[in-house]
Amino acid sequence: MVQRAISVWAVAAVVASPTPPGGAEAESGAAPATGGRPATGSGPGAMAADPSTAPGGLRWWDCWDGLQCAKLSVPVDWARPRGPRTAIDVARMPAQDPGRSLGALVVNTGSGSAIQGVRAQRDTVSELTRWFDVVLVEPRGIGDRGSAATVRCAVAQPDQARLQLAAGPAAWRSYARDNAAYDRSCRAAAGPAYAGLTSWQVAHDLDALRAALGESRLRYFGSSYGAVYGQAYLELFPRRIERMYLEGVPDHTEAGLGRRLITRARAVERQLHSFRAWCRERVGCPLDRDDAVSVFDELIERAPLPAGPARTVNARQLAVAVAAGLVPQRWPELARAMAAARSGDASALAAMAAVAEPAPPGLVERAMACHDFMPVVPGYRRFLAMESRLRTLAPRVGWLTGRHEVARCLGLGEGPSWPPRPLAQSAQRMKVLVGAGRLDGVTPAAGAARVARQIPGAAVLWHGDGHGAYLRQGQSKLRATCLRTRVHDFLVNGALPAPGTACPSELTADTRSWAEPGR
Repeated sequence: MVQRAISVWAVAAVVASPTPPGGAEAESGAAPATGGRPATGSGPGAMAADPSTAPGGLRWWDCWDGLQCAKLSVPVDWARPRGPRTAIDVARMPAQDPGRSLGALVVNTGSGSAIQGVRAQRDTVSELTRWFDVVLVEPRGIGDRGSAATVRCAVAQPDQARLQLAAGPAAWRSYARDNAAYDRSCRAAAGPAYAGLTSWQVAHDLDALRAALGESRLRYFGSSYGAVYGQAYLELFPRRIERMYLEGVPDHTEAGLGRRLITRARAVERQLHSFRAWCRERVGCPLDRDDAVSVFDELIERAPLPAGPARTVNARQLAVAVAAGLVPQRWPELARAMAAARSGDASALAAMAAVAEPAPPGLVERAMACHDFMPVVPGYRRFLAMESRLRTLAPRVGWLTGRHEVARCLGLGEGPSWPPRPLAQSAQRMKVLVGAGRLDGVTPAAGAARVARQIPGAAVLWHGDGHGAYLRQGQSKLRATCLRTRVHDFLVNGALPAPGTACPSELTADTRSWAEPGR
């Protein structure tokens, strides 16, 4: 995705989780599995998490930072529930008043480790302990710091910005080779457990966790990629849902890759216009109330621009930099960089477009995303035709998202898959609330609304912020916001907001950052 620094709640913590009492961990993400491919969304139906396939309980131990940790043992492949097993990391943040707890609320915060993210930013979810025991669950191959559940790939994944910055078939092939090397190293590190890297399997893990917690129905909060696991659970276990809140929702119900790319491109293009309106309304914006879209066009027309000694920035690099800066929390930085470029120094924009050097170990979450969303990658010529369409619909910056999306999966070999498709029709009405952020350029609000329309009984809560708004508001120590109040009312009381309910933008970027850092 173009906005590369979005998962602020998933920054790795520096605190290690201790080994559970009684010795070292005996299971890992590389547990052996049976051969062949696991069941996919089009294969066998959901498997029940009964005592024969799930543990009867969880053994908790204190693991610092106010958390209690446990290991959940699950089959490598839920289509073969009596086969080899693997371990999932779980952590519990106990309710403030255990005697008044409403039970467990299972949470996955999306990209990266949910447990490490909450260790680093406890405020993202800590308010929920007023009512619940908050149970953080990791997806397969991702774990707490120092955990053997983490699959560590010897080759790190290449930066997707590489494919955005370099056009031509040679760059396409070079990137594919490097991404293939990453994938091969993940297969070697995971062993047969690699075949379990789909959200279909994770949804079964969630149901096993529900059973192990002693809950008859699942309460779940899924943000960002955690909302993909939620969609899988909705389809597989519709009668076992108590309440579910999904935000920052990747649309796994749209089967057409071209349509998904168009939705994303249009959302990012609109983000540029939202940035323009935001800057005009802020006193002190470095663009001096000028039209940010016109400034962008001017910079593109003048390119290449000087960016320090013996260095220039071309038009493509400028577009990549601006696209990367369109995450709302980076808007002050983007405004400063564009103003400086207009004055003759594009070095800040050059830094925003810089390609990050891969730093091992790599993580398997990229591979899982490809198994879920793009098991078949378009060839170079077919992609150029798709990109031409994107350039017509989102000509300034949105078209670049096509390369960013395809770069995630380009070069990966054949593996397990759970490809996108409409949710299976169900007569069961479900208590589901879907948050849709009008400033979400990562997982567009249109996709979130599309998912909600396919869930009987679901409601959409529109809001004026971006990706992962609930978590970011908690990180900013915002409490009684419109969004959080309505989410809490739903999770605690089951109260869905009235149709058309919308919350305003409540995460305003700090305009103190108009100044250069350190001044």
